[in-house]
Amino acid sequence: MTKTAITMGDAAGVGPEIILKAMKAQPQYQEQCVVFGAAKVLRYYNEKWRMGLTLREIDSCKEAAAGCVNVIDPFPIAMEEFTVGQLSARCGDGAYRYLEAAVQNAMAGEVSAVVTAPLNKEALHMGGHMFAGHTEILAALTGVKSYAMLLWSESLKVIHVSTHVSLRRACDLATKERVAQVIRLGDRVLKKAGLALPRIAVAGLNPHAGEHGLFGEEEQTQLIPAIKECRAEGIDVTGPEAPDTVFLKGSRGTYDLVVAMYHDQGHIPLKLLDFKKGVNMTVGLPVIRTSVDHGTAFDIAGTGQADETSLLEALQIAVQLA
Repeated sequence: MTKTAITMGDAAGVGPEIILKAMKAQPQYQEQCVVFGAAKVLRYYNEKWRMGLTLREIDSCKEAAAGCVNVIDPFPIAMEEFTVGQLSARCGDGAYRYLEAAVQNAMAGEVSAVVTAPLNKEALHMGGHMFAGHTEILAALTGVKSYAMLLWSESLKVIHVSTHVSLRRACDLATKERVAQVIRLGDRVLKKAGLALPRIAVAGLNPHAGEHGLFGEEEQTQLIPAIKECRAEGIDVTGPEAPDTVFLKGSRGTYDLVVAMYHDQGHIPLKLLDFKKGVNMTVGLPVIRTSVDHGTAFDIAGTGQADETSLLEALQIAVQLA
């Protein structure tokens, strides 16, 4: 059975904790997964909280054994090298190295999917890696130009036209070409998940979806042409719909997926509805990638309060898609 990779993310955050808790809560993942992270940090928390897990360092996914947490450590970090809950260049560098190694294994066919624990963008930059986040790193490592962020939960699924850019820049990125590209990516991933004909709605960029040009022209000049083009290809897509109602319709089952124009437009409704069980996916990659939909939570790191639910959801979806 091909393994699933779990990357530890930032060692100073809650990544190590939620990984160990997930392995403890659902032991079947010990056999199915390989953790890419700092073995010393994982051992420290395993002993601190008396979790009773057996950690085993390996050099290759082929060496993974049942009954233990298998760890590949491409960038060793010790607890003495950073302060829990604080920004660290070394931890930012490590978060990148763990992801890099996991993606290399995925591209080589050693793992079938990559599930990521959170990294900190500021620490990532301090470590010398000038990316906006996981999504952009994954695109660079795999050489992909056409990709998008999709938030997945039982209550609502949202795919984004743009993510980690300013709101002013997001308006410029809502082009006919990009909107059509994102509609196609969303349609493709839902069909892979088992939906024969996904129902997709496109949210407007402007209030009331522009009100026929009264509050903005982007719907008329960019969004509607993109929707028409995708409909002609056989995709069941509608819109643009008013942003203040379309997510409610999605949560009630009218649509299987909503296309959001920018980061907060999509993140706010999903996190409001299903914060603990939300999963972040990068679609359009040659490898399956899912992630927790929360950050490093420096304020509670090392306290034992972190919730592993989102990681378990990410693992379940990754296995399902793989």
